[in-house]
Amino acid sequence: MKKSPRAIHKEARAQQKRVRSLIFAVIVVGVLGLAGYYLKSAFIRTALEPMAGNVIDLEASMSGFDKTEIRVRAGRPVTIRLTSLDNEHHTDGGGKHQWAVDELGVDVIAQPESSNYVTFTPNKAGSFTFYCDICCGGKANPTMNGQIVVEA
Repeated sequence: MKKSPRAIHKEARAQQKRVRSLIFAVIVVGVLGLAGYYLKSAFIRTALEPMAGNVIDLEASMSGFDKTEIRVRAGRPVTIRLTSLDNEHHTDGGGKHQWAVDELGVDVIAQPESSNYVTFTPNKAGSFTFYCDICCGGKANPTMNGQIVVEA
């Protein structure tokens, strides 16, 4: 039995709708998968490797340091592990953060979404300012500095 031109046209349009729906579904699944990947990396961080000794973990982001005061003992080695929570797309500093204390001669930089550490032995007691001078307004920004208190 021969199909009418109208029936053939109707079947062709139905086929086009199925193809378009399939393409749309593939795009939606791809976008949702990509969004899930980025959301996972934004909210779920891998645990830092354990380190021996007196280790103080410090996180830095565009909103500042997560600790504004650190207490340590003079004459005892301490490790500061700095983690930058920002990614490389931040225009101010490119996602890098610094932890520096001029009086103690300590300076460490963490790359975007990474950690870096410095181990030092503070030999003099006192209260000293630590800061990040790479981004976020530098030393003048009140959220990008704090105090390290070295107790005798």
